[in-house]
Amino acid sequence: MNWFNTISENDKIKVFDPIRKIYCILTPEEEVRQKTLYYLVEKKRYPVGRIAVEYSIRVNNLPKRCDIVVFNKTARPLMIVECKAETIPITQKVLDQAIRYYSGLNADYLLLTNGKTMFCYHIDVENKKIEAMKEVPNIN
Repeated sequence: MNWFNTISENDKIKVFDPIRKIYCILTPEEEVRQKTLYYLVEKKRYPVGRIAVEYSIRVNNLPKRCDIVVFNKTARPLMIVECKAETIPITQKVLDQAIRYYSGLNADYLLLTNGKTMFCYHIDVENKKIEAMKEVPNIN
């Protein structure tokens, strides 16, 4: 995959998103999203065809958009990824946002990152708890 290709257009820097196959304005959050996609695809070997970027969902009948959603082999949501700019700390508020998105998708994992820190959680539906994980899971 070809990562981190940039162009200048109308005085704005754009980065090519190889998942969506479009150039996006390189905001601080988009930079973190692209680095996270690179990590998931190149380092963790997540299949590109099972990743959606800016995935639209409905939560309490309101339209929302997940930064990244990873699906399993049967196209069920496996992981919701919430990206923040490096200057935004990963707090309980960010986790709460991801949990709201979870309510619309029922994924197994939540991944929160600002590019400097990364937190991954497993949703244990049976025991009704969220478990912090030591690392991002591998998928097959």
